[in-house]
Amino acid sequence: MPVAARLKVALAFHQRGQRAEARRLYEAILAEQPDFFDALHFLGILDLDDRAPERALARFDRAIALRPDHPQVHSNRGNALFHLDRLPEALASYDKAIALAPDYIDALYNRGNVLYATGRRDDAVASYDRVIALQPGHAEAHSNRGVALFELGRFDDAVVSYDRAIALRPAQAALHANRANALRQLRRLPEAVAGYDRAVALRPDAAVLCSRGHALYELGHLEDAIASYDQALTLAASHAEAWSRRGFALRDLGRLEAAAESHAKALALDPGADFLFGEYLHTRMQACDWATHDGDVADLAARIAGGRRVSSPFIALAILDDPALHCRASETYAAVRYGVVESVRSFVGWEKSDRLRIGYYSADFHDHATAYLIAELIEKHDRNRFDCTAFSFGPDRRGAMRQRLTAGFDRFVDVRARSDREIVDLSRELGINIAIDLKGYTRDSRPAIFAGRCAPVQASYLGYPGTMGTRHMDYIIADSVVIPEESRRHYSEKVVRLPGSYQANDSRKPMSGRSPSRRELGLDEGFVFCCFNNSYKIQPATFDSWMRILRRVDGSQLWLIEDNAAAVRNLRREAEARGVDGHRLVFSRRIPLADHLARHHAADLFLDTLPYNAHTTASDALWAGLPVLTLTGRAFAGRVATSLLQAMAMSDLVTDTARDYEQRAVDLATGPGALAAIKRKLQNNRHSSALFDSTAFAKHLEAACSMMHDRHRRGLAPDHIEIASAR
Repeated sequence: MPVAARLKVALAFHQRGQRAEARRLYEAILAEQPDFFDALHFLGILDLDDRAPERALARFDRAIALRPDHPQVHSNRGNALFHLDRLPEALASYDKAIALAPDYIDALYNRGNVLYATGRRDDAVASYDRVIALQPGHAEAHSNRGVALFELGRFDDAVVSYDRAIALRPAQAALHANRANALRQLRRLPEAVAGYDRAVALRPDAAVLCSRGHALYELGHLEDAIASYDQALTLAASHAEAWSRRGFALRDLGRLEAAAESHAKALALDPGADFLFGEYLHTRMQACDWATHDGDVADLAARIAGGRRVSSPFIALAILDDPALHCRASETYAAVRYGVVESVRSFVGWEKSDRLRIGYYSADFHDHATAYLIAELIEKHDRNRFDCTAFSFGPDRRGAMRQRLTAGFDRFVDVRARSDREIVDLSRELGINIAIDLKGYTRDSRPAIFAGRCAPVQASYLGYPGTMGTRHMDYIIADSVVIPEESRRHYSEKVVRLPGSYQANDSRKPMSGRSPSRRELGLDEGFVFCCFNNSYKIQPATFDSWMRILRRVDGSQLWLIEDNAAAVRNLRREAEARGVDGHRLVFSRRIPLADHLARHHAADLFLDTLPYNAHTTASDALWAGLPVLTLTGRAFAGRVATSLLQAMAMSDLVTDTARDYEQRAVDLATGPGALAAIKRKLQNNRHSSALFDSTAFAKHLEAACSMMHDRHRRGLAPDHIEIASAR
């Protein structure tokens, strides 16, 4: 049989999937005619199908030597190189094929795939666009274009691409899941959940159910989120992420022991899961479960020092009193979550107003500690010189504080349903000169807004007592106590130091007229120590001091906030282990602020925590006339109470060692005259000190904003700034 006829038969076998017969005939042809181009080419394609790319590449190279102007063989050579992960060479082969045949769809499509694989997402999109222009019904090009656009952060465009792909392949579950992922990034969460539902209906999949759980979690539907994670685990019991995220939802519901178990299972499956070990410790700290505390903290510190992805920055603040480790944790976290973003110094045509435009960004513009601190500051801003905008990405909780803030700002913009990119664009459209981030790395924060550079000058303030560890945050607003000069090296930002305390406060903070009796609160008539900090701030060393104090002060009690039942059980057990009757610890639930401030009168002395001090809780106590005894730490979070007390000229309540802290507490508890003098001094200083002088504080912050803006306007890089007192 002539060679041409045998080739025709071989091709028929090949097309019918009878690969062995096709291979036998191709090889027989080449045995007779080693330079038979078509046999070389088609045998190379069979080699590729058989996952033998090295052998295929050799055949394609021989074929190209025979016919260098054949586009298909260059394209298939690119496929072989792609399989071998020799991506630059694969790209060159596709480019050669396209040069020979500009409308060669397969080469254009695979070129896009190589560009995507090499990180050239924009070029990949352009290549897919050429495919789609030539063949609008190319579903894979639409799909892969969506993937590339997603990774470029162009989520709206990604949704459009997925919509077109779904129109062509409506039964492809992955397309619905990918579209839902993009919708989730756009904060279109109900639509995202519906998309995940469609994907799961087409093909149950643990990863998709896990993503569905994330969307439900972000909607605040915690029980539904847990159910979705449980479904994922039914399909794949070893799905570490589902165990991990299930733990977060359980923790938010206050089911801390179950949450810790869920996080422990995730860590057993994936010991190196990004930042999960810190979350596991934090969950246990909320429950005051200290069974392995010392070893866990040492492990955490060592791993942070080594640049490991072991803890989110906030948790490091709560557990470690070391500003160097806080900085390291933030740098590691920021590099993973937000990349290395070069600061943009040039905003063309940005001087849109005679007034300096300040944007405040937060999820806490409602009945939240941050809102209670800043409300009067916002009202006191000089509206002849400053224009203030609230960017609210938290819940729309109607109430007196929300109404007060809405009235206090020049404009109040609810951006919770907008993506980070949309908030950046809106900030630029409004001409914001200085963006003040009130969240940092705390719950519900959105640091990507600042990574996207929403304003020419960006500053971190109030909500997060530590460095962001990034290039895109220019300043941190502090004071000389929380960030002394020797600590500046641990901050990626330049430090703006305000006179007095950095903390804004409200001289109109409401307090109920009636103070409940001790009996109503479950307290005895002995000396009452208290601490109204969150339970995760109570570390074993602090608790050791408290128990030693209780043992030395007969009939005394320690009054705490009941954050959760597990913490109550564990703290009482820990007290018993230290020789103190567990019932000397009295717990009260959280109540509205005005009522909570009034019940401070039932206590005698507030005992602070370390390494994370009382912040808002300290200023609340001082406003209510309750002395706060603190132990000064090394890092910002552990120096806040010292800052507040010094601003009130109450330095006699500041100690530097645990021994002094304990002795001062005992002296005040057993010396009624000394305590009475402290309380009189506190009452006298409350209205005369800098801490509650909102008018002066607003002037200080305005001076800081003007200096930050002026440096930018003159083309100068950020630098440390000291603000002189306006009092």
